[in-house]
Amino acid sequence: MDSGTRTTRIVTAWRGATATVLVWTLIGMGLDPAGRPAVAAPAQSAAVRALLGAHQWLNGPALRPQDVQGKVVLVNFWTFSCINCLRMLPYVRTWAAEYKDRGLVVVGVQTPEFAFEKDARNISAAVADLGVLYPIAVDNDFGIWRAFRNDAWPALYFIGRDGVIRRHVVGEGQYEESERLIQQLLTEADGLRAANVTSHTNATGPEAPADTRDLDSPETYIGYAQASGFDSQQSVRANAPKLYSPAATLSLNHWALSGLWTIGNEFAALTGARGGITYRFHARDVHLVLANPTPAQPIRFRVTIDGAPPGPSHGADVDADGRGVLKEDRLYQLIRQSGPIIDRTVEIEFLDPGVNAYSFTFG
Repeated sequence: MDSGTRTTRIVTAWRGATATVLVWTLIGMGLDPAGRPAVAAPAQSAAVRALLGAHQWLNGPALRPQDVQGKVVLVNFWTFSCINCLRMLPYVRTWAAEYKDRGLVVVGVQTPEFAFEKDARNISAAVADLGVLYPIAVDNDFGIWRAFRNDAWPALYFIGRDGVIRRHVVGEGQYEESERLIQQLLTEADGLRAANVTSHTNATGPEAPADTRDLDSPETYIGYAQASGFDSQQSVRANAPKLYSPAATLSLNHWALSGLWTIGNEFAALTGARGGITYRFHARDVHLVLANPTPAQPIRFRVTIDGAPPGPSHGADVDADGRGVLKEDRLYQLIRQSGPIIDRTVEIEFLDPGVNAYSFTFG
């Protein structure tokens, strides 16, 4: 049996649903997709094959092996309600635009932390709102995450034209070093030297860098599985409604509920008509991850800081009077202080029922 016959039979057997498998089968036989002897190309790693096998893609069709073969590829693991991911995002967007014409392929891998981050509508809305234009692989089952042996959000993987992962960066920072590596890898790929400069990035709102010089409050989860610092007068009753009231005073990085809430594994749900959350913090910024199970019915909320409207210290998602509206499931910036950073108390009062509150983050 000659090569042409083998190719015809493979095409007939796999036509339609498994084009990616077909291409890799042919390459493994020493043939290109047309059945001709293939030119030797760098082998793709199991991690990249898992990436190309994602079941759902946003911002265009699924990437194919030929879309990344011999290219410099940057893979960004993120999830859209993660403050660290949001603060890295301006750099990834900038690199994607700056080096697209040089052949850089940027791929976002949306791997969820919370259940609402698996919803295709939520992911699509976040990608659009955040101005992400490069391909996004939806990784709800953590298959790509495991293939890369990833263990944190956000993370960057820099892959050379030879298909080898050259660098792995976890968390925020190292942006200048990362961009210079992109330039180096592109020079290896096309032989053209990049300008000896790095891109300017102007980030605003939650995407702006944290003020790490005066940041003494950690990420704090509200669901009982990972909660810490809970300081209501009543103990937690898991998965059942209970009326809570805050302690008379809160220590730094302690928080409390007021009103009728049901505290679940991932989040606390406001069961009563009105309720609130109070947190004693030390940071410039306060963020809270919130979800609305009935988006057709927006949830109003009001934020105070030390009992007063935030005024010029309001965050991007509230006005100077502290008023905001919960519509989308995402991270909300409540406070961005404009004055000295001291221990302060923020209170979020929800004026309508139904909110799911997940976690506080600070910056």
